[in-house]
Amino acid sequence: MTTDLALLVSQEQQSQYLTFRVGQDAYGIATRYVREILEFDQITLVPMMPRLVRGVINLRGAVVPIIDLAERFGHGRTVLGARTCIVIVEILDEEETHLMGALVDAVNAVVEIEPSAIRQAPAFGSRIRGEFIEDMARLDEQFLTLLRMEQVLSVTQI
Repeated sequence: MTTDLALLVSQEQQSQYLTFRVGQDAYGIATRYVREILEFDQITLVPMMPRLVRGVINLRGAVVPIIDLAERFGHGRTVLGARTCIVIVEILDEEETHLMGALVDAVNAVVEIEPSAIRQAPAFGSRIRGEFIEDMARLDEQFLTLLRMEQVLSVTQI
């Protein structure tokens, strides 16, 4: 009986997504990646880092790199504003877990997306690299790009 309950909980988690904005585009990531959301505050700059690494923060003793998602997607640097946030995510990369921060323009909400609303992303027409996209979802009257965070925040690529 507990196995069925664990499977149900797992399925529920897989359909929950944190939605946010990078530029004018709406994105979502599965909540299983999200550890916490922070208001943008001071970031410590690190010399000789790639342009997309905005710096690092100290998160309860852990040094967490902050990746500018707009820069990662090839849209230039994020313009810091009142709603700018850092989404702290856990990424499993080569059997090791990494904490990373994703700098976004604004966090919107956690939404439940029905499996019937999720579609495979088209092979063309996206403003970001295809390997970053897991799926597309119809949410209200707009499409949401669901991200494959293992690729977006790949330690080896960055």
